[in-house]
Amino acid sequence: MADAARGMTRFYSHATLRAAQGGFEILLDERAVKTPARRPLLLPTEPLARAVAEEWNAQGEKVDPRSMPLTGLANAAIDRVAPDAESFARGLAAYGENDLLCYRAEGPSSLVARQAELWDPLLAWARRRFDVDFEIVCGIMHRPQYEATLRQLAHAVAARDPFALAGLSPIVTIGGSLIVALALAEEAIDLDRAWSAATLDEAWQAEQWGEDAEAAAALEARRHDFAAAYRFLTLI
Repeated sequence: MADAARGMTRFYSHATLRAAQGGFEILLDERAVKTPARRPLLLPTEPLARAVAEEWNAQGEKVDPRSMPLTGLANAAIDRVAPDAESFARGLAAYGENDLLCYRAEGPSSLVARQAELWDPLLAWARRRFDVDFEIVCGIMHRPQYEATLRQLAHAVAARDPFALAGLSPIVTIGGSLIVALALAEEAIDLDRAWSAATLDEAWQAEQWGEDAEAAAALEARRHDFAAAYRFLTLI
């Protein structure tokens, strides 16, 4: 229903939630919402269901799915992730092979120092949390990670359910770091620190050369999606 609503005039007066077997459903004037694939939009927790209902109630005369990120992530969990969660998890875990935090600048020294300041504590956390080690690279040439590290990270991702995987996915892909995403999901860091780590290079470039308006707008859109995914994780 969310896809069908794209660009449509609002066709309901109020969204509510109702307990159902296995979770909570969203009702639009007593009609249960379905996903784009016509599956029931069944949400695992009441806080998430309330937040999704709020997105529907916040719509104006037109229903704009772009303003409903939690609904979109719930749809993705049900339609895209759940049918083959194992394959989806493997795709996310693959980011561990080229994690942002493992590729360091050769210079200047100020950037090298900032990367160490923000990224080293996250890698130290991952070492303790998952009993792994990392191959750190200076430059952009690919260097394989340790097989044991990749196995442990893949296991950590695969242990998550479809809703957790759907919420983790934008954080991984926007930031380019599986480690940042896992640390945020496990509340080892807060949202601001995660975003600072994921966008360190962009922030440094803007400081050196000035901020481009178009690039800043694109970065802000990424931040919005990053934050929405984190909120989704906190609600499930």
